[in-house]
Amino acid sequence: MTNAKLGSVNVSRFLLGSNPFSGFSHQGVDRDRDMVRYYTTARIKEVLFGAERLGITGIVARTDHHVMRVLREYWDEGGKLTWCAQTCPGVGPTEMCVREAVSGGAKTCHIHGGVMDHLVATGQTDEVKRGIDLLHQHGLPAGIAGHNVRVFEWAEKHAEADYYMCCYYNPTPREDNPEHVHGATELYREDDRKAMAALIPALRKPVIHYKILAAGRNKPDEAFAFAAKVMRPGDFVCVGVFPQDDPEMLRKDVELFNRLVK
Repeated sequence: MTNAKLGSVNVSRFLLGSNPFSGFSHQGVDRDRDMVRYYTTARIKEVLFGAERLGITGIVARTDHHVMRVLREYWDEGGKLTWCAQTCPGVGPTEMCVREAVSGGAKTCHIHGGVMDHLVATGQTDEVKRGIDLLHQHGLPAGIAGHNVRVFEWAEKHAEADYYMCCYYNPTPREDNPEHVHGATELYREDDRKAMAALIPALRKPVIHYKILAAGRNKPDEAFAFAAKVMRPGDFVCVGVFPQDDPEMLRKDVELFNRLVK
C-alpha cells in the first residue's frame, strides 16, 4: 500500500470510508436501516482492525458523537488508524465541528461536501474561511469536500485549503439544504463523473476521490479502473464497505486498488 500526504499528514492512499457505519447507504431507507442494524460497535471495530491488517492507515469519518465514541474505544484497544475528520452539519456549524475534530484526536479535517455545495451556491463562503483558519490555528491540515465542480473552481481562487475531497457524482441538490436526507431520490449521472474527472488534473491540491463506486452502483473493477486513470500520484480514494454483503469486500477492494492504481 502506497502512502501520500494530506498537508503534513502521511497516510495510505486507500482511505477507509465510514458512511455505512452510520447508516448512510445512499440506496434508500431500508438499506440505511440494514446498515445501522448490522454495524454494532463490535463490528465497526472488526472492520477498523481489518483495515489495518490490509495496510490502510487512515479513515475518513464524521465529527458526530457516535463515530467519535467508537473511534475512542478502538484507539483505547490499540487501534492505530489516523482520523481524517469531516464536519457534520447535524452536529452544528463548521467551527463547532472543527473544535470537535481537534478535541477528538483528528489529524486532518475537511468541510462537509453538502455544506460546501450549499455555501458556494448561496454565497455564504465566509464560513469556509473561518473554518480553514481555525484548523490552521490548531495545526491541522484543512480540506474542502464537494459534489460538483463549482465548489473546487471557487476553492482554487478563494480558499487556502490543503486538500480537496472530490465526489464523482452530484446525487442531490444542496442549494436549500446542506444535509443528506434519508430516502431522497439520488441520481448518479455519468456526465457528473466525467466533469469531475476532467477538472481534477488541473487542481493544485491533493485530492481524495470519493463515491467512485456510486454508492454500490458501479462494479468494482470498472470503478477502480476509472479512478486509476484520473488519480495523480499524490491522490487518494475513500471507500466504505458493508461486509454483510460480502465479508471479503474490503480485501477485494484493496487488491483492486493495489493492482490498478500506480
